[in-house]
Amino acid sequence: MAILNFVRDYERLARFKFGRFQGMKGPGPVWKIPIVHQIKKVDTRTEVLDIPRQTNITRDNASIGIDFLVYMRVDINHAEKSVLEVEDYEQAVAGLATTTLRAVVGDINLDDVLSQRERINELIRTRLDSETERWGIKVTNVEIREIDPPNEIQEAMNRQMSAERVRRAVILEADGTREASIKVAEGQKQAEILKAEGDQQAAVLRASGFAQALETINHIAQRVDGNTMGLQYFDTLKTLGESPSAKFIFPMEFTNWIETIARDRTATSDGASAPPDRD
Repeated sequence: MAILNFVRDYERLARFKFGRFQGMKGPGPVWKIPIVHQIKKVDTRTEVLDIPRQTNITRDNASIGIDFLVYMRVDINHAEKSVLEVEDYEQAVAGLATTTLRAVVGDINLDDVLSQRERINELIRTRLDSETERWGIKVTNVEIREIDPPNEIQEAMNRQMSAERVRRAVILEADGTREASIKVAEGQKQAEILKAEGDQQAAVLRASGFAQALETINHIAQRVDGNTMGLQYFDTLKTLGESPSAKFIFPMEFTNWIETIARDRTATSDGASAPPDRD
Protein backbone atom coordinates (compact mmCIF):
# COMPACT_ATOMS: atom_id res chain seq x y z
CA MET A 1 0.00 0.00 0.00
CA ALA A 2 1.48 3.38 -1.06
CA ILE A 3 1.99 6.08 1.53
CA LEU A 4 1.47 9.73 0.66
CA ASN A 5 3.93 12.24 2.16
CA PHE A 6 3.40 16.00 2.06
CA VAL A 7 6.64 17.93 1.72
CA ARG A 8 6.66 21.58 2.87
CA ASP A 9 8.26 24.44 1.00
CA TYR A 10 11.33 24.49 3.27
CA GLU A 11 11.77 20.69 3.08
CA ARG A 12 13.12 18.27 0.54
CA LEU A 13 12.67 14.51 0.44
CA ALA A 14 15.51 12.26 -0.69
CA ARG A 15 13.89 9.11 -2.18
CA PHE A 16 15.69 5.87 -2.92
CA LYS A 17 14.26 2.97 -4.96
CA PHE A 18 15.77 -0.37 -4.04
CA GLY A 19 18.74 1.55 -2.68
CA ARG A 20 19.25 3.71 -5.75
CA PHE A 21 18.93 7.49 -5.33
CA GLN A 22 16.05 8.87 -7.37
CA GLY A 23 16.52 12.55 -6.46
CA MET A 24 15.18 15.19 -4.11
CA LYS A 25 11.40 15.38 -4.13
CA GLY A 26 9.08 18.18 -3.07
CA PRO A 27 7.59 20.42 -2.17
CA GLY A 28 4.13 18.90 -2.42
CA PRO A 29 2.83 15.31 -2.25
CA VAL A 30 5.37 12.50 -2.64
CA TRP A 31 4.44 8.83 -2.78
CA LYS A 32 6.32 6.13 -0.96
CA ILE A 33 5.83 2.44 -1.59
CA PRO A 34 6.94 0.28 1.32
CA ILE A 35 9.91 -2.01 0.71
CA VAL A 36 10.40 -0.38 -2.72
CA HIS A 37 11.18 3.16 -1.52
CA GLN A 38 13.32 4.56 1.26
CA ILE A 39 13.12 8.27 2.08
CA LYS A 40 15.02 10.84 4.15
CA LYS A 41 13.64 14.27 4.85
CA VAL A 42 15.92 17.33 4.83
CA ASP A 43 15.11 20.69 6.44
CA THR A 44 16.58 23.65 4.52
CA ARG A 45 15.91 26.29 7.18
CA THR A 46 18.76 27.92 9.09
CA GLU A 47 19.96 25.87 12.05
CA VAL A 48 22.00 27.01 15.05
CA LEU A 49 24.78 24.81 16.41
CA ASP A 50 25.93 25.58 19.95
CA ILE A 51 29.61 24.74 20.09
CA PRO A 52 30.55 24.09 23.73
CA ARG A 53 33.47 25.86 25.38
CA GLN A 54 36.83 24.86 24.01
CA THR A 55 40.27 25.55 25.47
CA ASN A 56 42.48 27.24 22.88
CA ILE A 57 46.12 28.35 22.89
CA THR A 58 46.95 31.72 21.34
CA ARG A 59 50.11 32.46 19.40
CA ASP A 60 51.71 33.96 22.52
CA ASN A 61 50.90 30.75 24.48
CA ALA A 62 47.95 32.09 26.48
CA SER A 63 45.22 29.59 27.34
CA ILE A 64 41.67 30.86 26.88
CA GLY A 65 38.23 29.28 26.79
CA ILE A 66 35.86 30.17 23.93
CA ASP A 67 32.34 29.07 23.11
CA PHE A 68 30.45 30.19 20.01
CA LEU A 69 27.45 29.64 17.75
CA VAL A 70 27.38 28.48 14.14
CA TYR A 71 24.46 29.46 11.89
CA MET A 72 24.08 27.14 8.90
CA ARG A 73 21.53 25.79 6.48
CA VAL A 74 21.26 23.09 3.81
CA ASP A 75 21.70 24.60 0.34
CA ILE A 76 18.36 23.93 -1.32
CA ASN A 77 20.04 23.60 -4.72
CA HIS A 78 22.49 20.97 -3.44
CA ALA A 79 20.41 19.32 -0.74
CA GLU A 80 21.27 15.83 -2.02
CA LYS A 81 24.90 16.31 -0.85
CA SER A 82 23.76 16.52 2.76
CA VAL A 83 22.33 13.02 2.32
CA LEU A 84 24.83 11.38 -0.03
CA GLU A 85 28.15 12.96 1.08
CA VAL A 86 27.91 12.95 4.90
CA GLU A 87 26.17 10.72 7.42
CA ASP A 88 25.36 13.40 10.02
CA TYR A 89 26.13 16.85 8.75
CA GLU A 90 25.36 18.57 12.07
CA GLN A 91 27.95 16.52 13.93
CA ALA A 92 30.39 16.95 11.08
CA VAL A 93 30.02 20.74 11.10
CA ALA A 94 30.40 20.87 14.91
CA GLY A 95 33.66 18.91 14.80
CA LEU A 96 34.99 21.00 11.94
CA ALA A 97 34.06 24.23 13.75
CA THR A 98 36.05 23.15 16.81
CA THR A 99 39.23 22.44 14.88
CA THR A 100 38.82 25.59 12.79
CA LEU A 101 38.52 27.74 15.93
CA ARG A 102 41.75 26.29 17.32
CA ALA A 103 43.56 26.94 14.06
CA VAL A 104 42.36 30.54 13.84
CA VAL A 105 43.06 31.42 17.49
CA GLY A 106 46.48 29.75 17.32
CA ASP A 107 47.57 32.35 14.74
CA ILE A 108 46.49 35.38 16.81
CA ASN A 109 47.92 36.99 19.95
CA LEU A 110 45.83 37.19 23.11
CA ASP A 111 45.30 40.96 22.88
CA ASP A 112 43.97 40.59 19.33
CA VAL A 113 41.70 37.70 20.34
CA LEU A 114 40.16 39.89 23.04
CA SER A 115 39.81 42.99 20.86
CA GLN A 116 39.11 41.59 17.36
CA ARG A 117 36.12 39.37 17.92
CA GLU A 118 34.41 40.34 14.67
CA ARG A 119 37.52 39.52 12.66
CA ILE A 120 37.77 36.08 14.28
CA ASN A 121 34.08 35.43 13.58
CA GLU A 122 34.58 36.18 9.91
CA LEU A 123 37.74 34.04 9.66
CA ILE A 124 35.97 31.03 11.18
CA ARG A 125 32.90 31.51 9.00
CA THR A 126 34.95 31.73 5.80
CA ARG A 127 36.97 28.62 6.54
CA LEU A 128 33.95 26.63 7.63
CA ASP A 129 31.93 27.61 4.59
CA SER A 130 34.68 26.57 2.20
CA GLU A 131 34.92 23.15 3.90
CA THR A 132 31.20 22.42 4.31
CA GLU A 133 30.38 23.32 0.71
CA ARG A 134 31.14 19.74 -0.33
CA TRP A 135 28.34 18.59 2.02
CA GLY A 136 25.81 21.02 0.58
CA ILE A 137 25.94 23.10 3.78
CA LYS A 138 26.08 26.90 3.77
CA VAL A 139 27.55 28.55 6.90
CA THR A 140 25.90 31.98 7.11
CA ASN A 141 27.30 33.33 10.36
CA VAL A 142 29.55 32.62 13.34
CA GLU A 143 29.21 34.39 16.69
CA ILE A 144 31.63 34.07 19.60
CA ARG A 145 29.54 34.25 22.76
CA GLU A 146 32.19 34.40 25.45
CA ILE A 147 35.96 34.53 25.79
CA ASP A 148 37.26 33.46 29.17
CA PRO A 149 40.95 34.29 29.76
CA PRO A 150 42.92 32.80 32.69
CA ASN A 151 42.49 34.34 36.16
CA GLU A 152 45.89 36.04 36.21
CA ILE A 153 45.24 37.60 32.82
CA GLN A 154 41.77 38.70 33.92
CA GLU A 155 43.24 40.37 37.01
CA ALA A 156 45.87 42.14 34.93
CA MET A 157 43.15 43.33 32.56
CA ASN A 158 41.10 44.65 35.49
CA ARG A 159 44.09 46.58 36.83
CA GLN A 160 44.78 47.96 33.38
CA MET A 161 41.17 49.07 32.95
CA SER A 162 41.20 50.70 36.40
CA ALA A 163 44.41 52.58 35.56
CA GLU A 164 42.94 53.64 32.24
CA ARG A 165 39.82 54.99 33.94
CA VAL A 166 41.96 56.96 36.40
CA ARG A 167 44.05 58.33 33.55
CA ARG A 168 40.98 59.43 31.64
CA ALA A 169 39.52 61.06 34.77
CA VAL A 170 42.75 63.01 35.33
CA ILE A 171 42.83 64.11 31.70
CA LEU A 172 39.19 65.21 31.81
CA GLU A 173 39.78 67.14 35.03
CA ALA A 174 42.85 68.84 33.57
CA ASP A 175 40.97 69.70 30.39
CA GLY A 176 38.11 71.15 32.45
CA THR A 177 40.48 73.28 34.54
CA ARG A 178 42.23 74.52 31.44
CA GLU A 179 38.96 75.38 29.72
CA ALA A 180 37.75 77.22 32.83
CA SER A 181 40.99 79.23 33.04
CA ILE A 182 40.72 80.15 29.39
CA LYS A 183 37.11 81.26 29.84
CA VAL A 184 38.00 83.39 32.87
CA ALA A 185 40.94 84.99 31.07
CA GLU A 186 38.83 85.69 28.01
CA GLY A 187 36.12 87.24 30.19
CA GLN A 188 38.62 89.51 31.98
CA LYS A 189 40.18 90.49 28.67
CA GLN A 190 36.80 91.32 27.18
CA ALA A 191 35.86 93.35 30.29
CA GLU A 192 39.09 95.35 30.10
CA ILE A 193 38.55 95.98 26.39
CA LEU A 194 35.01 97.18 27.00
CA LYS A 195 36.17 99.41 29.88
CA ALA A 196 38.95 100.91 27.76
CA GLU A 197 36.54 101.53 24.91
CA GLY A 198 34.10 103.18 27.31
CA ASP A 199 36.83 105.42 28.78
CA GLN A 200 37.97 106.34 25.30
CA GLN A 201 34.47 107.24 24.18
CA ALA A 202 33.92 109.30 27.34
CA ALA A 203 37.18 111.19 26.78
CA VAL A 204 36.27 111.82 23.16
CA LEU A 205 32.87 113.12 24.20
CA ARG A 206 34.37 115.39 26.87
CA ALA A 207 36.94 116.73 24.44
CA SER A 208 34.29 117.26 21.81
CA GLY A 209 32.04 119.14 24.29
CA PHE A 210 34.93 121.28 25.50
CA ALA A 211 35.87 122.13 21.90
CA GLN A 212 32.30 123.03 21.06
CA ALA A 213 32.09 125.23 24.19
CA LEU A 214 35.32 127.04 23.27
CA GLU A 215 34.08 127.53 19.74
CA THR A 216 30.81 128.96 21.01
CA ILE A 217 32.58 131.31 23.43
CA ASN A 218 34.95 132.45 20.72
CA HIS A 219 32.08 133.04 18.33
CA ILE A 220 30.19 135.13 20.89
CA ALA A 221 33.32 137.02 21.97
CA GLN A 222 33.98 138.11 18.40
CA ARG A 223 30.60 139.93 18.41
CA VAL A 224 31.18 141.75 21.75
CA ASP A 225 32.68 145.29 21.37
CA GLY A 226 34.52 147.40 23.94
CA ASN A 227 31.47 149.35 25.04
CA THR A 228 29.59 146.18 25.87
CA MET A 229 32.51 144.97 27.93
CA GLY A 230 32.63 148.35 29.68
CA LEU A 231 28.98 148.13 30.61
CA GLN A 232 29.60 144.69 32.02
CA TYR A 233 32.43 146.10 34.15
CA PHE A 234 30.19 148.92 35.38
CA ASP A 235 27.51 146.45 36.40
CA THR A 236 30.13 144.46 38.25
CA LEU A 237 31.43 147.58 40.01
CA LYS A 238 27.91 148.55 40.93
CA THR A 239 27.45 145.17 42.55
CA LEU A 240 30.72 145.58 44.41
CA GLY A 241 29.68 149.02 45.59
CA GLU A 242 26.59 147.64 47.21
CA SER A 243 28.80 145.40 49.34
CA PRO A 244 29.68 146.64 52.88
CA SER A 245 33.36 146.11 52.10
CA ALA A 246 35.45 149.26 52.03
CA LYS A 247 37.93 147.93 49.47
CA PHE A 248 37.50 148.35 45.66
CA ILE A 249 39.58 146.42 43.18
CA PHE A 250 39.83 147.76 39.62
CA PRO A 251 41.08 145.25 37.11
CA MET A 252 43.62 146.21 34.48
CA GLU A 253 41.04 145.94 31.74
CA PHE A 254 38.96 148.63 33.47
CA THR A 255 41.83 151.17 33.41
CA ASN A 256 42.52 150.35 29.79
CA TRP A 257 38.88 150.92 28.98
CA ILE A 258 38.94 154.35 30.82
CA GLU A 259 41.96 155.37 28.77
CA THR A 260 40.18 154.38 25.58
CA ILE A 261 37.11 156.46 26.51
CA ALA A 262 39.31 159.42 27.40
CA ARG A 263 41.10 159.32 24.07
CA ASP A 264 37.79 159.12 22.24
CA ARG A 265 36.46 162.17 24.11
CA THR A 266 39.64 164.15 23.49
CA ALA A 267 39.53 163.44 19.81
CA THR A 268 35.91 164.54 19.70
CA SER A 269 36.63 167.81 21.55
CA ASP A 270 39.55 168.67 19.26
CA GLY A 271 37.45 168.20 16.20
CA ALA A 272 34.69 170.48 17.51
CA SER A 273 37.01 173.44 18.49
CA ALA A 274 39.00 173.57 15.27
CA PRO A 275 38.04 176.55 13.03
CA PRO A 276 36.74 175.82 9.61
CA ASP A 277 39.13 176.15 6.65
CA ARG A 278 38.83 179.32 4.60
CA ASP A 279 39.73 179.65 1.01
